[in-house]
Amino acid sequence: MAQGLITLKEVTKYYYMGDSIVKAVDGISIKIQKGDFVAIMGPSGSGKSTAMNLVGSLDLATEGKIMLEGEDIRKFSESELAKLRGKKIGFIFQSFNLIPNLTALENVMLPMLFQNIEKEERIKRGKNLLKIVELGERMNHYPAELSGGQQQRVAIARALANDPEIILADEPTGNLDTKTGENVMNLLVELNNKGKTIILITHSHEVATKHAKKIYWLKDGKVEKVTTKKGISHTSKK
Repeated sequence: MAQGLITLKEVTKYYYMGDSIVKAVDGISIKIQKGDFVAIMGPSGSGKSTAMNLVGSLDLATEGKIMLEGEDIRKFSESELAKLRGKKIGFIFQSFNLIPNLTALENVMLPMLFQNIEKEERIKRGKNLLKIVELGERMNHYPAELSGGQQQRVAIARALANDPEIILADEPTGNLDTKTGENVMNLLVELNNKGKTIILITHSHEVATKHAKKIYWLKDGKVEKVTTKKGISHTSKK
């Protein structure tokens, strides 16, 4: 069996607001193996954004376990977890989250700084990554000088900066037109074909079903069903 990279076991995430409890995620179990292309899908309010934070080890569970390569993330200090996360997981956000006063190249180089990579290597790797996403001629441009699709490709290059095993993409086509969005998804498919594990957070049925090999369908903080290219593998108990 393929090596398990990320596993959530009966994970809950509750928020307490006065006397009320908001069950953002309510007992989900998700397993992501090396080389997977997994989508976590659901409408607004389904819990997928909270699930993304949990899967990406950006947040701790209220109950249940989150395992990263077999290690319970609660064993790590925040600084240890941040360093491990920075090396293992590359994040792509819907709003791009590029630093406006840094060039495309400087944005791509930034994650490497936190992994103590030498400047010469950061520059070399950053230039190569921008060439891979076909922005070699735009590496000295600032985000405001780039189109939405170009900014998203910079964000993808930045996510690859530390050669992570896992790419977590949060609505990567949400702010893009259809053609540009398709180009971005094709790039993610290409990365998956080269061995990267892709985790896609989306509300788009078309994007999820076209590209993902496995889909976790969320509703009201629970996994309603899990589907694969071969069909439904699990339906949650009512």
